[in-house]
Amino acid sequence: MTKSAPAHWLGYGACALAGCLWGMGFYCGRLALNEMSVEYMVLYRFLFAMLGMLPVLLRKRVRFSAEDLRILLISAALGIPVQFLLQFHGLARTTVSHASLMVGCMPVLLALGASIFAGERLDWAGWLALAGSTLGAGLVVLGGAHAGSSGAGVSHETPTLAGDLLVVVSLITALGWILLSKKLMTRHSPPVVTAYTILAGTMMLAIWILTPVLVRPWIPNASVPMPFAHLSATAWTALAVGGLACTATTTLLWNWGIHHVPASRAGVFLNIEPALGSILGVELLGEQLGPYAWLGGALILGAAVTMTVRGHAPEVVLE
Repeated sequence: MTKSAPAHWLGYGACALAGCLWGMGFYCGRLALNEMSVEYMVLYRFLFAMLGMLPVLLRKRVRFSAEDLRILLISAALGIPVQFLLQFHGLARTTVSHASLMVGCMPVLLALGASIFAGERLDWAGWLALAGSTLGAGLVVLGGAHAGSSGAGVSHETPTLAGDLLVVVSLITALGWILLSKKLMTRHSPPVVTAYTILAGTMMLAIWILTPVLVRPWIPNASVPMPFAHLSATAWTALAVGGLACTATTTLLWNWGIHHVPASRAGVFLNIEPALGSILGVELLGEQLGPYAWLGGALILGAAVTMTVRGHAPEVVLE
């Protein structure tokens, strides 16, 4: 199946906007983690995301084949409980800048995965753009952290190898979610795949997290009750933004985007997430961007322009 030039531009735009909104995710997560555990933060985030998916779920009732249902459940498990619990347990053990830097590895992993498993091909210029974009993301987060290392408002959290590695492992599970979702979208629309993936994943997440709480009256365990009344307006706002904007909206945009452009080319826009996430952390902590951060931003924008300009000609994106 081929895609026209306008569809390419819209697809790239959707992926770029998703990258921008994803860039707020770590910051919102950090605000919520100040008042609750990783498990409840992720659960609340996806309950808010479910609210955003309700219109799609109510309007688009579909029946999946046994094969599609199996792919959907595997995709939902990898993309929601596994990925997000690993990723935010990693964030709880490292800094926002370090977690953002690890996310900069995702476009290379995506291009490799798409090339190996989806039969997509990326030429030398595409690989060069991905490498430049990844380098740019690293320069942004490292430049931001270096520039703000002596600022008065700098966070006192310290990065750890365990936290960084947990974030990297979460990216590998995210790769499986992306490729499986792309396969499902050859037979179902992106909104349908997005809505039912979030529904299935949130149900898995709720069962995993709430089961110890529900059995607490009968079986002694170390689970803690769900936080609710004592949460501040800041935490609720962070959870709502994280769920509605950084999860539901971004997943809809991303799935629609990779339905219209190759996943290997769309991967460059994932670098907007670590770049913007680092910038938000720097600005909100009172830090200043150094020359390396400005250079990194230029590399990211240059890579994005290269990928989109070279994407005018129709090409096969779904197999």
